Amino acid sequence: MTPNSKSKPLALTIAGSDSGGGAGLQADIKAMEANGVFAASAVTAVTAQNTRAVTMGFDLTLDIIEAQLDAVAEDFDFGAVKTGMLSSAAIIDLVARKVREHSLGPLVVDPVMISKSGFALLKPDAVDALKRELIPLATLVTPNTHEAERLAEIEVHTLTDAEAAARAIHNLGPQAVLIKGGHLDSEVDAVDVLFDGREMHHVRAEWIDTPHTHGTGCTYASAIAAWLARGAALPEAVQHAKVYVTEAIRHGLAIGSGHGPTNHFYFLPQRG
Repeated sequence: MTPNSKSKPLALTIAGSDSGGGAGLQADIKAMEANGVFAASAVTAVTAQNTRAVTMGFDLTLDIIEAQLDAVAEDFDFGAVKTGMLSSAAIIDLVARKVREHSLGPLVVDPVMISKSGFALLKPDAVDALKRELIPLATLVTPNTHEAERLAEIEVHTLTDAEAAARAIHNLGPQAVLIKGGHLDSEVDAVDVLFDGREMHHVRAEWIDTPHTHGTGCTYASAIAAWLARGAALPEAVQHAKVYVTEAIRHGLAIGSGHGPTNHFYFLPQRG
């Protein structure tokens, strides 16, 4: 290390690319860096999307995904890893194998299934692989209500439903589950449910009425991974990330003609 060089915690995102820059790999990297870590990446897929829709997706081959994971794992000491779009059973199986082989973790699994515009980002037959191979390795699983319904096989409309889904998903083997509630029925706040197998926590923040929420789930999960990489305990990491994503939504960007992205660097001075 040279006299003026510095080090910082490292985090890894394993996810698909969003050409619009608001979600996916791009949002992960921005959120991780904004929360104080150096972000490395392994790309699993390329999508064509903007603020209106995802129009196409293309999975990278297993050998290049594996090569990326081997390359970064053999050189970097990661404090946390986050997964996003893993669209097929084969990709999920590969990532799970590499997580075990390289002892990667703590692991935050964001079970990305569908885009805001309705484009399927997870093949139907891959849900079982997600449950069987990857979720049991997770320190934290972070489904939104739609994803929680698929994983828990129950409807999620209320806070009580979210708690039941958290328990059901926890039975799949992760250390903890965070149901990203958004705006549950009868709840004024944006309430998430965190369950570690013993205690049920309600993580609350102001619900902000804005269309500019593209990439919120990716951003939230990546911020949690960043705080875990920095050494925070899980409840503390979730709380820090909740504050961050709430402010990123509050300062969301009116970019494009659809759902604009959250503002990952809202705290930096604005120019122009």
